[in-house]
Amino acid sequence: MDRQAEPDLAGSTVHRVRGVLAIPAFRRLWGVTSITAIAEWQSLLALSALATHLTSGYQAQSFALGGVVATKLLPAMVLGPLAGALADKLDRRHVMVVCDVLRAGLFLSIPLVGQLAWLFVATFLIEVCALFWIPAKDASIPNLLRRPEQVETANQLGLIMTYGVTVLIASGVFSLLSKINPVLNGFGLFTGAEGAAYLAVSLNGFAYAFCALMVGTRIPEISGRAVTRRAVQPGLLAMLRDGVVFVRATPLVRGLVTGIVGAFAAGGAVIACAKLYSTSLGGGDAAYGLLFASLFVGLGLGMALAPLAARRIRHRGLFGLAIVAAGLALVVVALAPHLIVALVAVILVGLAAGIAFLTGLTIIGAQVADEMRGRTIAFVQSLVRLDLLAAMALVPFAVGLVQQRTVILFSAPVTIDGTRPVLLCAGLLAAVVGLIAYRQMDDRTDGSLLAELRGALHKGSSLAPPGGDG
Repeated sequence: MDRQAEPDLAGSTVHRVRGVLAIPAFRRLWGVTSITAIAEWQSLLALSALATHLTSGYQAQSFALGGVVATKLLPAMVLGPLAGALADKLDRRHVMVVCDVLRAGLFLSIPLVGQLAWLFVATFLIEVCALFWIPAKDASIPNLLRRPEQVETANQLGLIMTYGVTVLIASGVFSLLSKINPVLNGFGLFTGAEGAAYLAVSLNGFAYAFCALMVGTRIPEISGRAVTRRAVQPGLLAMLRDGVVFVRATPLVRGLVTGIVGAFAAGGAVIACAKLYSTSLGGGDAAYGLLFASLFVGLGLGMALAPLAARRIRHRGLFGLAIVAAGLALVVVALAPHLIVALVAVILVGLAAGIAFLTGLTIIGAQVADEMRGRTIAFVQSLVRLDLLAAMALVPFAVGLVQQRTVILFSAPVTIDGTRPVLLCAGLLAAVVGLIAYRQMDDRTDGSLLAELRGALHKGSSLAPPGGDG
């Protein structure tokens, strides 16, 4: 890309963002989504902290921490498709309001009960509500926009906020609450070591109550799809069956599902290995925090850069290329001898995964019919969660099977433990899955991924309209 074209791209991006945010209904929904994302990330920190405070002993605390993560992810195993079907069958605004009211009550109940068992039960129910809320929200977005080409920008804004800005805000808020907790103790409020965590979950409860009020009173357009509802609705089980058949029988969606499994398996492997991997690099908790943050920095960058990449390459080709790139970057992570190299490679893993995720959702929003969109999005959301759960469950076990040893690489000692071969295998698997996904989604008989990449490198942005799939 020549330098003269860069200002035009920047101006075009700003123009597209302004055009989407100029729509009042979408702007309000985007604000609600941002608040719920902050609450979601803050709940992960607060509930994990509470789990350790409500238990004693290293093993018990480790089990409690794992239990919180598993409880947040497990509902997707059985309720993901059901949530998507309800997003298509029921009034989406009503679904969102009910879910937010329930989440508000559940969060506020955690400090009142103060028991580990109820913490797990409440966390499970909160995630069940999230499973119904997310597809209802995502499926309604295209109906709030004025033009189909605005779907990509709308998804970009939502995902950058959800997986970028809000992660930093939630971490900062939780740290601030931890700092001011001693002051509150002086007034007899939220006393004890777990006080900051209780305060955080209480604030989450009020945040969800506010979101329910906003969706219920300020965004009536979310209910607009009722106008296009068919006179005779099929039964819920029939809708679920149709959704499964649709995903299996449609090459485009089947390729999306295959690719997203590969991309988020790579990301999940990084998260699961990060603690032990940082030790192999000679780092401690600080290195672990940097690796974790780097993955989300990459995700945010990928979602921001995806529309620019789509100017040079079709969405279907971009999706496959991004997943292959995530796998190859993970191979670099596995072989990295120093922390700096590892951080750069982890950012690249996140960047490629971010491009793939945004591109996949854009394809769904632009090319999947409204009556099937909720189920398709629910499948994608469920697979992301299940991918992370499988990585967190299987990767540490695989790491433990490999003995640790130290080798000299470039005149520097490098600790080789189970994280290295596991990350290497995960990276190679993701690259292969990316190739498979591209072949399933590609609608051309004379193309290949390498040819697509060569064409993108030699093609100016003005020759490829954003999101072109031709």
